[in-house]
Amino acid sequence: MDKFKTIKKDEIAEIEEKRSKFIANIFYVENVEEVENIIKQIKKKYYDARHNCYAYIVRDEGNNLKRFSDDGEPSGTAGSPILNVIEKNNLCNVLIIVTRYFGGILLGAGGLVRAYTEAATKSVEKAEIVEQELGYEIEITIEYSELEKLKYYCNKNNIKITNIEYKENINCRIEVTKEEKDMLYPKSDYDKKVVNILKYNIIKEKYIRK
Repeated sequence: MDKFKTIKKDEIAEIEEKRSKFIANIFYVENVEEVENIIKQIKKKYYDARHNCYAYIVRDEGNNLKRFSDDGEPSGTAGSPILNVIEKNNLCNVLIIVTRYFGGILLGAGGLVRAYTEAATKSVEKAEIVEQELGYEIEITIEYSELEKLKYYCNKNNIKITNIEYKENINCRIEVTKEEKDMLYPKSDYDKKVVNILKYNIIKEKYIRK
């Protein structure tokens, strides 16, 4: 099964080195478009900073896409060390941006590598690490009487309900692993059903965080 580690939610960490301030933001991302939008937002937020260096690894059609940027720092002193932190922690679908406010004292190549590594590492340490695996976003239709049963089951099994529509019946969009999908909608009538599903539709395959 296609599984990897990622983070549950975005975090921020900060260090200071010889008056230079390094602010590390770590983000959960699912695609390159998301990465580019976040980088733009960070550059706008820290518009007065000297550098916004970053690295990311994103799962793309079963492969890991890796990129990094030194954003004006000497080559190999910022983006690459940040990427090394992501790889060392075996993370994927993660973007780390380290913003530097220059303090007036040059750190040298070794000092920069250490500072960017430390800032990125602190952001990872603050983040909660979770597993992500290939699963599905599905839509199921149930009767109103089944909703509380479904909510209880999803809450108990850490299944995310992304949307609920109240119509003649109830349409629920949920994110499930393959195993959870088979539990909710068993192939055989002999298997016990969790809830009575009137209609069932796979919207798309997607990576599910647990």
